[in-house]
Amino acid sequence: MPQAKYADYSERDICTKLITPALLAAGWTQEQFREEVKLTAGRVVVRGNKATRLEGRDEEGGPKFADYMLYANPQTPLASIEAKRNKYPVGHGMQQGLGYAERVDAPFAFSSNGDGFLMHDRTGLGEVIEREIGLDEFPTYEELWAKYLQWKGWDTEESLSLIQQPNHDDGSGREPRYYQQVAINRAIEAVAKGQDRMMLVMATGTGKTYTAFQIIWRLWKAKAKKRILFLADRNILVDQTMLQDFAPFGDVMHKIQNREAKKNYEIYLSLYQAVTGNDETKQIFRQFPPDFFDLIIVDECHRGSANEDSAWRTILEYFGSATQIGLTATPKEKAAERDDEGKRQVHDPEFNYKYFGEPIYTYSLKQGIEDGFLAPYKVIRIVSDVDAIGFRPTPGQTDRAGQVIEDREFFSTDFDRQMVLTKRTEFVARKVWQYMQATDPMSKTIIFCDDQPHAERMRQAMVNLIPEAASNRRYVVRITGDDREGKDQLGYFIDPDEPYPVVATTSKLLTTGVDAKTCKLIVLDQTINSMTEFKQIVGRGTRINEDHDKLFFTIMDFKGATRLFADPDFDGEPVTIYEPGPDDDIVPPDDEDSDEDETEDDTDEGDGEADDSDDPDDDDDTGGDPPPPPRQRYVVDDHDVGDGITQTRYLDGSGQLRTTEYRVHLRDEIKRCLLHEYAQLEDFISRWTSAQRKRAVLTELADVGIQMDSLYEAVPGSAEMDVLDLLLHIVWDQKPLTRRERADRVRKRNYFAKYGDDARAVLEALLDKYAENGIVDIEDAKILELPPFTGFGTKTQIRREIFGGNDEYSAALTDLEKALYEPDDSTAA
Repeated sequence: MPQAKYADYSERDICTKLITPALLAAGWTQEQFREEVKLTAGRVVVRGNKATRLEGRDEEGGPKFADYMLYANPQTPLASIEAKRNKYPVGHGMQQGLGYAERVDAPFAFSSNGDGFLMHDRTGLGEVIEREIGLDEFPTYEELWAKYLQWKGWDTEESLSLIQQPNHDDGSGREPRYYQQVAINRAIEAVAKGQDRMMLVMATGTGKTYTAFQIIWRLWKAKAKKRILFLADRNILVDQTMLQDFAPFGDVMHKIQNREAKKNYEIYLSLYQAVTGNDETKQIFRQFPPDFFDLIIVDECHRGSANEDSAWRTILEYFGSATQIGLTATPKEKAAERDDEGKRQVHDPEFNYKYFGEPIYTYSLKQGIEDGFLAPYKVIRIVSDVDAIGFRPTPGQTDRAGQVIEDREFFSTDFDRQMVLTKRTEFVARKVWQYMQATDPMSKTIIFCDDQPHAERMRQAMVNLIPEAASNRRYVVRITGDDREGKDQLGYFIDPDEPYPVVATTSKLLTTGVDAKTCKLIVLDQTINSMTEFKQIVGRGTRINEDHDKLFFTIMDFKGATRLFADPDFDGEPVTIYEPGPDDDIVPPDDEDSDEDETEDDTDEGDGEADDSDDPDDDDDTGGDPPPPPRQRYVVDDHDVGDGITQTRYLDGSGQLRTTEYRVHLRDEIKRCLLHEYAQLEDFISRWTSAQRKRAVLTELADVGIQMDSLYEAVPGSAEMDVLDLLLHIVWDQKPLTRRERADRVRKRNYFAKYGDDARAVLEALLDKYAENGIVDIEDAKILELPPFTGFGTKTQIRREIFGGNDEYSAALTDLEKALYEPDDSTAA
């Protein structure tokens, strides 16, 4: 077999001796192509409590380098070229090169081994998608550019001037990352085509504000947009933007404040709160003509600006003739309202998508982690016993203030809102400090609480645990909207070079817009009501700061939010999910962390009138909607709180003896063995309720190793729960009912009215037996042989003489079971 023509050439030789000369011969200039273009940073790998960035070849998770990128202008990539050794076929690098081309939105990809090129045309305008061409047949710039224009549909001087307008260059060598450039170009292209509403979805920490600046700069310099408004809902966002990314606008830039509508600027920045107000005469935006702005950038648009019911929506409608671009870190947002108890209820429609349309570009947290631009994360889930099984006061029990506590079950969503268990706060604080001691006591930590009082209680609990807090009052601070001193510490907290404060307790203040680059620990002790809220909170940890050894972060979850809002398509998968038992270390073992298998918020100070600024740190998060009604709140100091996780040994599918938390094992086994056929929770509930006898479902569970007796033993305080309620509570976090509560509901419905006196008495007795011992007992035929049923006659007499026969008795029992599991407003089951 003859030796390859350039067999002794390295890949770099192929580039310098063959590909570059071919490009130059085709008329490409040195300014029109670049070699060794770095696209990604290289993945961060976490092992134990250490993280390293992969620096090897991109196939091994290291940075991705395109051998060549060809450009129409510095911000418009046309093609990628991937070179391979001559021992490989000419198209060997095509898949890799095509991946690069798709990543940067280039329409052409080439692969070469030095003998020639394989060309891939993504425009769909050619006769063939791929074809081989000789080394001396590489297309000219004019040929590719003409096809690019045809592909984009640009045929006017106006559109060309927009596309060719360069990015801002500050002389430092900083350029947009590849995904930022794609987002910029997509927005410019949409404007050039006359699109007036659009949305960019970019994960927190990916540089949305810098991307917005470059969009504005290019449109402004090309004179396509002359007066621009940048809207945000946080003072710190506006001030940071003016001082940092938007600084090049200089004297043409103005922040709207002090209730003044100055009209001699070109770039305006404003809080929503600064230009709106309940009193229409104080709505400063109305002092501008409706056609004053021709471009509006809506930062953090998920916070309600596009909601039809939001006061902020009026700004967008007033300037309706302007092109409007929404920026968000959240892929989906749903409208929110409150129920009678003041709890947020999230449902369709997705108002961002309804108003702005489908995103013109999405860059997810998952992609950012894979590219190495965002920090990977661990999840540590901790469940207290009261979160696992709830808290019910004893009859007549009073709280700290002497109030008689309502006689009902309080669950995780009630804690720190309607029911304050002092020792639960201490439990959370103790777990957080244990983790910090085991990893880094100086790691920046944010603890998200339900409201401002909760944040203060958590601050006190942390202070009482941390020795240094006694001598350094800035070790732990509360940063909330109602505390000026705490907010004064915000700048120090987010400054990477400032060691203190170390721990910040908050509610809504730090959920969005705060650039905490060195935050290593996010603690969730807050009932989170939406995917948006969850993503914004998690986004506080996603930034990387290698100078301060911040390459990954940890989420400690005390409220189950990481289960409820898991979104692997957008967020990716955690490095590890760890659920420590009572006797386990708080830090995940090193072998569980290995990746080897995978290569603020400020009120509107300075704006003149404080009453026009919605406090972003109250319980409301809907963008100007009224806060919920006040809630009854109890404080209990003497109820002990401990770990709610019980570990159980079990045999896995391969016959290996495992030790794990029984809740996790149960959930996994049910989903694997039963819910394989039922995609939704409702399907499983339907399966349960439709089963003529519930024993059949329990037998299915037993067949896969899930013994209900063991389950009741594993969950303290569960003895009074119905089997179905226990399953739904453990696996799907549903609020459970006791058997007695289910029995009482049946009685309230007057279920027995259709039966004769004796039949009613038997069914009443069956209902009592269910409340005492559960559903299996009343399905057992032998139950009729026991008191009090023996007082009605023999088993046969009860069936035949009282109910009219075996079938009739069986039907009555089936109806009783249906009544027990019939849903009402208080339960999903």
